[in-house]
Amino acid sequence: MRILVINPGSTSTKIAVFDEEKSVFEKTLRHSTESLSSFTKIIDQYAFRVNIILNELTVNSFKFEDFTAIVARGGLMHPIESGTYIVNDDIVNDLKEGRYGEHASNLGAIIAKALGDKFSRPAYIVDPVVVDEMEPVAKFTGLKEIKRKSIWHALNQKAIARHAARDFGKKYDEVNLIVVHLGGGISIAAHQKGKTIDVNNALNGDGPFAPERSGGLPSISVADLCFSGKYTYEDVKKFFAGKGGIMSHLGTNNTIEVQQKIEAGDTYAKSVYEAMAYQVAKTVGEMATVLMGKVDAIVLTGGLAHSEMLVNWIKKRTSWIAKVLVYPGEDEMQALAEGVVRVLKGEEKEKIYERI
Repeated sequence: MRILVINPGSTSTKIAVFDEEKSVFEKTLRHSTESLSSFTKIIDQYAFRVNIILNELTVNSFKFEDFTAIVARGGLMHPIESGTYIVNDDIVNDLKEGRYGEHASNLGAIIAKALGDKFSRPAYIVDPVVVDEMEPVAKFTGLKEIKRKSIWHALNQKAIARHAARDFGKKYDEVNLIVVHLGGGISIAAHQKGKTIDVNNALNGDGPFAPERSGGLPSISVADLCFSGKYTYEDVKKFFAGKGGIMSHLGTNNTIEVQQKIEAGDTYAKSVYEAMAYQVAKTVGEMATVLMGKVDAIVLTGGLAHSEMLVNWIKKRTSWIAKVLVYPGEDEMQALAEGVVRVLKGEEKEKIYERI
């Protein structure tokens, strides 16, 4: 089974070819600011990205008749359960309209469906960021008008949780894990016997602060900021995602630079970086209570799991809860391919998305 994998980002398009779970080709196609500046909306980049993908495949002698299926990173849709979804018109229409928000990942399913239709191949998405398996009690806040939402690194978290379970010699639905994705945003989830029953909203201001996200903030202070007259609505949104966290404190979201500052004796940089680890550990503790203390392992993953300094700070505060396992980096392409292969092999059933 040969699988084409497509993963659009804000300034790049990653493509890969897998023979079942084995990668045989991967390429990151970079897009300059100039090349994207003429597009008003993300959806306007559709033809531009399709042409680049087709050209790259042709240059590397890949033919569509050799592909069994196409899979893409999912975008912003209404909440759905975990799994591998066939890309249908309902998915495409919701993403084209941006009904639930605009993000470069919205292009993935649209491109996959178009190429699949053209070459008579099925197109799929796997575990998009809107996967919602939260318990009803986890969605309550102190305001009736506001409910907690599930927006997190579902694709990488689910894939790494399966790998960790296998390393235990068990299946994913046989273990309880707290999985921590450490990236530009940080999501910390309680995985109970194959379902993620609670997770912080890693995009819109919940949980620990991250390299470029504010995390949870004192409510009245946020209200004061909003009504100060100094900032627009868009300014405040960027404080939460883009200009928050380490970026707000140190003017960079590059943690390698932060560690270099620390090594050069910058005590404030150390305080900020350690405070992020502190908040991560505190949220891990919260998730331990969600699982009622029955935790088989704490799993650290994502790009920042390469940072020994950060990992050691987190371990110091959490290793008493359960063994801490570290799987640095993230491999979304592998996770996407694995999701499709599970369906094609009959290990899982494909799921159907419906508009609401």
